[in-house]
Amino acid sequence: MAEHILVTGGAGYIGSHACAALAQRGFTPVAFDNLSTGWRDAVQFGPLVHGDLLDPSAIAAAFDRFKPVAVMHFAGLSLVGQAAVDPGAYWRVNVMGALNLLQAMVAAGCDRLVFSSTCAIFGDANGDNLHEGSKQNPLNAYGASKRAIEDMLDHFAQAHGLRAAALRYFNVAGADPQARIGECHRPETHLIPLAIAAAAQGGDPLTVFGTDYPTPDGTCIRDYLHVSDLIDAHLLALDHLAQVQGAQRFNLGTGQGASVMQVLQATAQVLGRPVPHEFAPRRAGDAVRLVSGSDRAARILGWQAARSTLPQMIEDAARWHQTGGYQN
Repeated sequence: MAEHILVTGGAGYIGSHACAALAQRGFTPVAFDNLSTGWRDAVQFGPLVHGDLLDPSAIAAAFDRFKPVAVMHFAGLSLVGQAAVDPGAYWRVNVMGALNLLQAMVAAGCDRLVFSSTCAIFGDANGDNLHEGSKQNPLNAYGASKRAIEDMLDHFAQAHGLRAAALRYFNVAGADPQARIGECHRPETHLIPLAIAAAAQGGDPLTVFGTDYPTPDGTCIRDYLHVSDLIDAHLLALDHLAQVQGAQRFNLGTGQGASVMQVLQATAQVLGRPVPHEFAPRRAGDAVRLVSGSDRAARILGWQAARSTLPQMIEDAARWHQTGGYQN
């Protein structure tokens, strides 16, 4: 019988891609999701448990039923703008949800966790590429809540023998190359799908937040990862945790940032259509530049960002969006 892996947020964008990759590896992924932003249609590779991490009894029931050998934790809130105006939600959902999950893992004797962290724990990088030891100064409750969870992993490793890997990345893009699953948020907040929608005939103009950043074109810079590359890192981290003890940290990035305007230009080139856009003031909590190296992940995990070029990510995302997305 195939071993089970619990995937919190498994009906979401990144979580569903993790489920697809785990199933291909011979595991049975169990998607644990409250469906507040996830989609039933995205759960194609294993069972769905409709539950909430703020409900300890629902988590305990999932562990009792499926007895997972490991967990991949994606569930949580992740919108920078929302975090600036409603920080309490981020501390409640992200931190309390993670605490409930870790306590359930200890009770069930499940000791391997791959955690979806973020480069937002660092705040602005002052033009430097981030590394694992870079100074941490999160600019919003999203980054701060993820940093708190990383601290929690250390404490649970010391007290309970948890083996954990926190993978720090920023903007994820692209879609399953077979277009079975992809990125579908309603409302959409991520740049590449918004650019694709704006380029479509009749699409609303895309809003560019801030044109006065200290960057070459005045718009903020991010490091973009293809979702397939990101999930490769999760699988490699899962394997790595079978061999080591304690809590590990890995930054994941290409080392090459792209500005908002560069993304719009690349989208226009791939699609052969301009991307209508308009300008607005900066959003609170947005960093100027977040670009990460991945030397440690390459050295220890053997990870490489093979598909993470803007044209490839835009092409794969556009192919997915042509399917019409999820309906349920």
